[in-house]
Amino acid sequence: MSRTPPRILATREVARSRLFRIESVDLEFSNGTEVTFERLMGSAGGAVLIVPVNAAGEVLLIREYSAGTERYELGLPKGRLEPGEDVLAGADREIREEIGMRAARLEALKTLTIAPAYFGHRTRVVLARDLSPAPLPGDEPEPPEVVPWPLDDFEALLGREDFSEARSIAALYLARHHLQQEAT
Repeated sequence: MSRTPPRILATREVARSRLFRIESVDLEFSNGTEVTFERLMGSAGGAVLIVPVNAAGEVLLIREYSAGTERYELGLPKGRLEPGEDVLAGADREIREEIGMRAARLEALKTLTIAPAYFGHRTRVVLARDLSPAPLPGDEPEPPEVVPWPLDDFEALLGREDFSEARSIAALYLARHHLQQEAT
């Protein structure tokens, strides 16, 4: 069933931080119902999350401190896209900053959302292969620890308590599926 999206009657900024804006959005649905939603808006360009796979078939994870969970977490390299920055150029920049590698092959796999009912943010998942050293200075408060993990041992990674970020988990499933399809 195809539905007509609600009409936006008004949008107001409620709060702003260095990274996010909170907006109040007045909507009118096709049945006449009017409601006000709040949404959290991220950076305009969104973000990129990279699945770097080396020649040994290992994904290069990073371990870095996560203020939201108040602990060190394993995850994939990621970061904000700069305004007007191409997704693949942003992926190249981020893996050079976070793991010190560049990829000869970059391939966009999918765009993910997180809680789209109230969070206006998109993360582009990019598969990176044919890696070679090419570090760039990053903006992290401490250099992330690079942790190679065999893609063949994906199930053990899923069992780790410190590997919990949904975007990283989804991206690894997408990349693994893509690589399996390529191999057949």
